[in-house]
Amino acid sequence: MPIYTGRGDEGKTDLRDASRVSKTSPRIEAYGTVDEANALVGTVRPTGYNDVDERLREVQNRLHVVQADFANPDPNPDADDAPVVRAAHVEELEGWIDAMDEELEPLRSFVLPTGSDSGAKLHHARAVVRRAERRSVALADDEPVNGEAVRYLNRLSDALFTAARLVNARDGEPEEEPTY
Repeated sequence: MPIYTGRGDEGKTDLRDASRVSKTSPRIEAYGTVDEANALVGTVRPTGYNDVDERLREVQNRLHVVQADFANPDPNPDADDAPVVRAAHVEELEGWIDAMDEELEPLRSFVLPTGSDSGAKLHHARAVVRRAERRSVALADDEPVNGEAVRYLNRLSDALFTAARLVNARDGEPEEEPTY
């Protein structure tokens, strides 16, 4: 089976309910940016730390669920057959953030997004997740969206920031504060 279908040649794509929309629609922009974030998370693995890599793999799988959620123009978080982001997924991220924070020095200021190769890539992924969150909020302003998917992106950016700090600390990379 070929990967190409030709269905998108005229600038339209299918949503989950088989309706067709412009590839420039806010819905496509939202889940396309999530796809970009997912690809960036993939560039980080392996970090050299199994616990971080396992969590990042979970994140990548969950980002596929976020995309499926955003591709559904009629979200129903109670549907058993649909991939949807749930409050429990946000809570999992919060648990991961808390566990990573226990290993870190308290955050005293903003930090420059730099460090080891993995740390810098995590900071980059965090910035793209923030953009995905902005796109999803813009989508939610005009169309129905599962709010838990938006919350997940918000929390994921915090998790990736904390993971960047953790990897940098484990790699012996000092945090740099911005100067004003």
